[in-house]
Amino acid sequence: MDSSNSDKQNNTQSVNEDPAGVDNEFCPGFKDVDAFVKYGLGTVVAATKASASLPQVGDEYDLYRSFPGFQEFCETQGDGLLHCMSQIMHHHGCRAHMRDRNKLTGLEERFDLVVDSNDVILEKVGILLDDAAGVNRSQQPVMPAGFQPPKIVVSSWNRKGGDSGSGRSSETFRLLQAKNVTRPQLKFREKVDNSNTPFTPKIFVKPNAIKPLPSCRSQRPEDLDVPAALADFIHQQRTQEHVEDMFAHPYQYELDHLALPENLLSKPEPQMYKPLAETKCSFIDNLEDLVAVNEKLAKTSEFAVDLEHHSYRSFLGITCLMQISTRDEDFIIDTLELRSELYILNEAFTDPTIVKVFHGADSDIEWLQKDLGLYIVNMFDTHQASRTLNLGRHSLDHLLKLFCNVDSDKRYQLADWRIRPLPDEMFQYARADTHYLLYVYDRLRVDLWEVGNGQPALLQMVWHKSKDISLKKYMKPLFTEDSYMDLLRKQKKAFNTQQLTAFRLLYGWRDKLARQEDESTGYVLPNHMMIKISDILPKEPQGIIACCNPVPPLVRQQVNELHILVQQAREMPLLKVRHAWGQPWSPHSGSTESMQGCRYLPSNDIHISKNAKFDPSTKIYEISNRWKLQSVEQQQKEVEAKKKAKEEAKAVAGVEPIKPGGKKRERVASETGESTPKPNKKLMKAAVKNNEDSTTPLVFKPYDYSQSDFKVFAGTQPHVFVFVYVLSDFAQKSNACAGNRSMSFFGGKSER
Repeated sequence: MDSSNSDKQNNTQSVNEDPAGVDNEFCPGFKDVDAFVKYGLGTVVAATKASASLPQVGDEYDLYRSFPGFQEFCETQGDGLLHCMSQIMHHHGCRAHMRDRNKLTGLEERFDLVVDSNDVILEKVGILLDDAAGVNRSQQPVMPAGFQPPKIVVSSWNRKGGDSGSGRSSETFRLLQAKNVTRPQLKFREKVDNSNTPFTPKIFVKPNAIKPLPSCRSQRPEDLDVPAALADFIHQQRTQEHVEDMFAHPYQYELDHLALPENLLSKPEPQMYKPLAETKCSFIDNLEDLVAVNEKLAKTSEFAVDLEHHSYRSFLGITCLMQISTRDEDFIIDTLELRSELYILNEAFTDPTIVKVFHGADSDIEWLQKDLGLYIVNMFDTHQASRTLNLGRHSLDHLLKLFCNVDSDKRYQLADWRIRPLPDEMFQYARADTHYLLYVYDRLRVDLWEVGNGQPALLQMVWHKSKDISLKKYMKPLFTEDSYMDLLRKQKKAFNTQQLTAFRLLYGWRDKLARQEDESTGYVLPNHMMIKISDILPKEPQGIIACCNPVPPLVRQQVNELHILVQQAREMPLLKVRHAWGQPWSPHSGSTESMQGCRYLPSNDIHISKNAKFDPSTKIYEISNRWKLQSVEQQQKEVEAKKKAKEEAKAVAGVEPIKPGGKKRERVASETGESTPKPNKKLMKAAVKNNEDSTTPLVFKPYDYSQSDFKVFAGTQPHVFVFVYVLSDFAQKSNACAGNRSMSFFGGKSER
C-alpha cells in the first residue's frame, strides 16, 4: 500500500509540475490510461497479498483473540472494510445494507451480498470490454416490421483478418445456407436408391481393366422399377452365378497388382505452384467441357482432387462439387449437373501411371463410388504422409501454412454447396483446396525420403496406406432389428422396457420416413430429441412438441403418428427380466445370442418331458440333437446304455439291506478280483416288504417320552448340559441357518 501511495504521489507531482498536461489528463491524478491501469493493478496486487496474509484458524490468531485489545482492533478494522465495501456496492447500484444484524446469521447474508455484487460488477466490466473491442456496435434504429434488415452475427469465428496490403482490419461474412433451394435429387436421371438393400457398384464400363467386370452388370436394364441391388441379385439367382462378385470392389485385382515406378519411390524435385492470379480456372457444367477435361487429365502425370459434400437434406448425402488441379490449370466440376456423365473420368482416375493426390480421402473414396461410380487407382494421401512424419497437426490448412505459408480459409466448409449459381466466395474457397496440393505432395515426399535416411521405406508405407484407402467400399446404412442398440450404447442411457420400446419405435419411424422423403435422420428427428421423447414418454401430442426445440418440420406433420407410437410404448409392462444366458431382456428382442458351440438350448424355467427328448418323432428331440456331432445310431446306443445302467443301479439298491439306526451301510460291491456274494433270501424278502410298505402313506406318530428313562440324553456326565455338542452337530449341517445372537432359536427345518 505504501508503494502504491508513493506512485500516486509521484504521478500527482509530475502533473502539477506540468500545467500544460492538466487539461489532457485521463482522470484526476493520471495523464493516460496506462498510468491509471498501472496504479490500479498495484493496488489490487497489494490488497490480494494482504488478504492472503490474514491469520488462519488454529494459528496464533486464537491466542491473540483472547486479549480484549486485539479484539477491539479487529472489530475496528472489520467495520472499516465493511464500510468501504458498502460504498463500492452503492456506487455500482447494488444492495449495500444488510437486513439481518445478527452476528451469527448475518454472516451468510453478507456473503450473498458480496457474491451478487461481484457478478454485477464483472458483468458491467465484460460489457465495457466488448464495447471497447468493437463487438457491441451501435444498435440499429427501430424500424417497422418487415423493414428490418437481417442481422449479421459478428464473432471470432466469422471475423476475417485483413490482408497486409489492405487497410481494412476486419471483414465479416454471412454463412450461406439455402433454406428454399430446389432439391437437386429431382433432376437426377437415375432415381436415388434409399432402399434397405446392399449397395452395388455403379459401374458398367471398366477402363484400364486387367480383370473384366462380371457379365451381370453389363446386362442390367436402364429403366429399373426395382432397386439396382435387388435387380442384380435376381439376375444372379436366375443365372446361378456367384453373388460375391456383385458386391466386390471392381478394381480390387488392379489395386492388388499395382506396381509403382521407381521415380515415385525416390527423392523428387519440388515444382513450385503458380500464383492464383496467373492460373486458369474453369467451371465445368456440360458434357463437352467434361470430355475436354478428361483428355487433359489423361496427358498429365499427376493431379489433385477434392470433393464438396452435402448430407443434411439427403438420406445418403450428395456430392455437390469436384475440384481438380493440375500443374497448370484448375477445374471446378458441377457434379449435380453432370452426375450421370462423370463415369467417363474413370479413364484417368483408374490409370495406374497417373498419380491422384488427395488429402483425407477416406470419405472421398466412398462418395465417388456412391454418387459418381468413380474409382481410384494409384493414389497418394497427404494426410497419411503427415501422420507418418508425425507432424504436429494433420489438417490441410496446417500443411498449407507449413509448406506454402498460405492461410487457408475454412469459413465456407459448412456452407450449403447445393446453391446454384455458385457465389464467387465459395468458388474461390473450393479452388484453393487443390491449387497448392501438388506442391504439398512434392514437399511431403522429400521429407519422407530425408526422414527415412535416403531409403524408400516411409514412402512405401504411405503408398501402401493410400492403396488400402482406395480399396474401401461404400456400404449403405441398413436397418435391422438391433440398429437402434448401436445408437443407444453410444448415448449410455439406462432405459426401462417402456422407454426402450419407445426408442425402438421412434428409431424405426425415423429411418422409414427419412428413406421415403430422402432426408437425413438428423433433419427428420435429431438424436437428442428422440432420446428426450423416449425418456419422458409424453402423454399428449403437445408434450412431444415440447420435447423438440426447434420443432423439425416432419415431426410437426407426423406428431399424431408419433403420439400413437409413444402410447404403444406406455402400454408395455415394466419388467426386469434377463435371458437364461445373461443378456438383458427387452420386449422387442428379435435376435438371440449365437448358440454355436452349445450342445443344448437353455431350458431354465421351461418344463420339457425327459421322455420327449429321447423320442425321435418329437420336435424337442430334433432340437436337442441339432448341435450334436454324433450320429443317431451312436446316440441311441448311449441312451440304451444309460437305461441299462439305471436298471442295474435299481437292482443293487433293492439288494442293499436295510441299515439299522446308528450303523453304517455295508459295502455292496466287492474289491477287484473277489466274487460278489449272493444276497440272502431273508434280506430280499425284507426289501420286498419294504417296497410294499412304501406305497402306503405313512402316519406320523409322536414319541412317547413318558416311556423313556431319558438316559439317552445323559451322556458320559449326567450333571453337565451337552449344549455345545448339539450346537456343533447342528453347525455341521449346511442347510441350517445361523440363528440369532442368543443362539436360542434356529430357523431351519427340524431334522427329526
